[in-house]
Parts: sequence; structure tokens; C-alpha cells
Amino acid sequence: MRALVWHGKEDVRCDTVTDPGIEHPRDAIIRVTSCAICGSDLHLFHNIIPAMMPGDIMGHEMMGEVVEVGSGLNGSLKKGDRIVVPFTIICGECDQCKRGNYSVCERTNRNRHLAEKVFGHATAGLFGYTHLTGGYPGGQAEYLRVPFADATHIKVPDSLTDEQALFLGDIFPTGWQAAVNCEIEPTDTVAIWGCGPVGQMAIRSAILLGARQVVAIDRLPERLSMAAAGGAIPINFEEESVIERLNELTDGKGPEKCIDAIGTESHVSISQPDTLYDRAKQMLVMENDRPHVLREMIYVCRPAGIISIAGVYTGFIDKMPMGQAMNKSLTFRMGQTHVNRWTDDLLRRIEEGQIDPSFVITHTVGLADGPEMYKVFRDKQDSCVKVVLKP
Repeated sequence: MRALVWHGKEDVRCDTVTDPGIEHPRDAIIRVTSCAICGSDLHLFHNIIPAMMPGDIMGHEMMGEVVEVGSGLNGSLKKGDRIVVPFTIICGECDQCKRGNYSVCERTNRNRHLAEKVFGHATAGLFGYTHLTGGYPGGQAEYLRVPFADATHIKVPDSLTDEQALFLGDIFPTGWQAAVNCEIEPTDTVAIWGCGPVGQMAIRSAILLGARQVVAIDRLPERLSMAAAGGAIPINFEEESVIERLNELTDGKGPEKCIDAIGTESHVSISQPDTLYDRAKQMLVMENDRPHVLREMIYVCRPAGIISIAGVYTGFIDKMPMGQAMNKSLTFRMGQTHVNRWTDDLLRRIEEGQIDPSFVITHTVGLADGPEMYKVFRDKQDSCVKVVLKP
């Protein structure tokens, strides 16, 4: 089969690789009908997240048709079923899964000994996302083996297109969880840093959850335009002060809730000296991430507010204003998404027409064009916000 394969920093190729097969009774094989490039994939593309190996198959947003099932699925899946595959691999039986904490499933990370050394405890296994999370082949491919398939799937009704359903596997529940973590009240201003795909979903989620006003912060006109179309107030941080504008919108009190939908790779700008500091420390291997957004959120967030972090961070950060955060009584909530905790509700909302997640798609291409689209997505060329690949 063909798949997008990581060969090193900024080197992804469409290669011919061995077809997957059933390895365990709880496995299923799907023929991938749609997959996508995620902002998190760019962290791998840039080799910021450790433990990628040449030959690893990329991708963790995918859906398709079941073509083979293991003997242990007991009728939970059958050939011909259409399913979205969450990026988190879950057993459905451990203590964390029983609590709905699926992204920290205790059984599915087959490299848990590596993860424990880095994180203290292992997280769940993830598709296409380094050997720290199990080294599982990803879904930017023609076929995919789904481990623990009886638990790790979302059935899709025939009434929905791939484009409507695909993002149930990552960006839609990720944006939703970021908003839910804010405990949004009808009087709240919710400020969201980053208007990429996850930020766009967080904007719509905050509005669905009843926020009084939602503010979207970015620098790219096409992203800000998309955010405004969804009901947000846009702020272009290259044209105006984020802190001054947020204070204007909140009568000087600051937003009650702040969402970081950017993570490790905050934009580097001369007008933001701390980003230059972080980039220099990254180059010297003295810091992993660029936490400009976190610093700004802590500074501007209303006292007793909530900071919700959906953006991926990889390791150590520097110059964090913990004194500000502690003295302002801020609450932090963060983490990889517990996808299956949210998908029944989100699928219902799609079917009822409350939201059509396909609005975020700007480019649809074949799998062979994937390597070039990684660069287009990275460089924000051609007003690119979200890329869907058709194997």
C-alpha cells in the first residue's frame, strides 16, 4: 500500500509499504477513505517531538471502511462498517478508561517503559505519534490496523459524508474539550489564541456552549476571517495589542476564560521579544517549547479565571510567570483529548445540523500530494487552513 512516511526532519515521502494485517483478536483493518494533516503533525515534521524513527507512518486523523476483523471483536464491528478512528487508542476496560480519561488509557501504550521514563507515567497509545506513545503506524495511508478496535472506533451513519464526520477523531473533540474545560457561563468572555483547525473548533464550541463573547487571536487574515464567520471577534496581533484590545472588550477586567490552541510553536516575532528568547534557547537545546501564549494568557486572564491548554507542549519551558498565576488564583486545565468521552454528543450535534465541521477544509488532494501539502500547510500558502487527503 501507499503511505506517508517520516524519513527525518522536514522529509515526509509517499512510499510503498507493507499492508497491515490482523495481529491480535481485538484488531480490525480499515480501508482509509479520508485522512487529514493536523497541526500536531507539523511538530513531527519539524522533529520537535522526540522518538520518531525513519520509516514511521504519519497521521492520526482518519476514517474508513472496515475490511477485516479479528476474532475477538464479538460483533462490535463487521466488514463494511464506516468508522472514524480516534487518535487515542483505548482499551475501554482499565481504571482510566472507566473514568472517561481515555487519553491516559493504562494498557494501550506498548512502549510504556519509555513513556514512564519521560513523563513519570505512561499515556495512551496514539496513532502515528512517536515511539513514546507506542510507535503505532498512522492513518495517512491506504489501510490501517486498528488495535483494540472494539473500543477504538466511532461508527458513522451513512447520512453523513466523510468530510462531516472525519474530524470527530481529533480536532472537533479537541476544540470541544478545550471549551468544556473552561466551564463556560453565559456572562463569560472566552479568548482563544490560535485560529488554526483546533482553534476554529474551539471557537464554535465556546459559542455552542453559550459564551457571551468569543475573541479569536491570530495574525493570518484567512484564519481570522473564518473565525469571524463563526461568530468570534478577531484580533490580529501583528496590528494591535492583544492585551489592550482584550481589556477594551472586558472593561479592563480581562477575559474569564482563555484557551491556548497553539502550543509549542508560538509565532516568532521581533515585536514579541520573549519569542526571540525562546527560539534562541530552542536552537541551543536549552528549552523545548515557545510558551509566549501561556505568558500572555496568564497576564491578561481575569483573576480566578480558567486557562485551558489544548495546544501540544513537548517538554521544558522557561520564564513562566507562576507568581502571577498563583496570586491571581488561576486554574489550569490541559491534556490530550479524551476523544470518546465527547463523540456521542458531538455526532448528535452534527446530525442535528448544529455544526458542520467540514467548514474548516480548504484543500482536498490525493495521498501522493501529501508531502507537498505538508509544506503548504506549514508555510500557510494558498490560504491553507486544513488539508484532507484521499488515499
